[in-house]
Amino acid sequence: MFNSGATIAAVIAFWMFLASVAIAGMVYDYRRRRLAIEALRMAVEHGQHLEPGTLERLLARHHDDVPQQNEDLRPYLHIGAVITIAAGIGAVIAGLWVGIDYPAFRFPILGIGAIAICVGIGLRISVRVLQRYPLSAAPPDRPA
Repeated sequence: MFNSGATIAAVIAFWMFLASVAIAGMVYDYRRRRLAIEALRMAVEHGQHLEPGTLERLLARHHDDVPQQNEDLRPYLHIGAVITIAAGIGAVIAGLWVGIDYPAFRFPILGIGAIAICVGIGLRISVRVLQRYPLSAAPPDRPA
């Protein structure tokens, strides 16, 4: 039914892709931190006074585009819900299409689509739940 060489090559290509994405993320973080440390070293060599806020910002491990605790996450959850539901619908359509030629794959692909749609619905429910609670100026574990 399947060419075992092609199947093995596809599996190897998949895991190589995942490994390359993980390694690229690590290299990016390493280079970003190295550039920050290089900037600190040059500032110290030139005798510049560094404020604690600047030091903290340069040495922070988190990125500035990551939402903080008190930021409104509802738009991000809503976008994620729409994308996930659309991907689930696409997987259902693909399952029906693939199921014409390969009936053994119809139900597994339909199941993957159903799971994606359920995850999207869960994200949408979380948006509704978050709409009930107002945003506070500070997270509950830290005073304002």
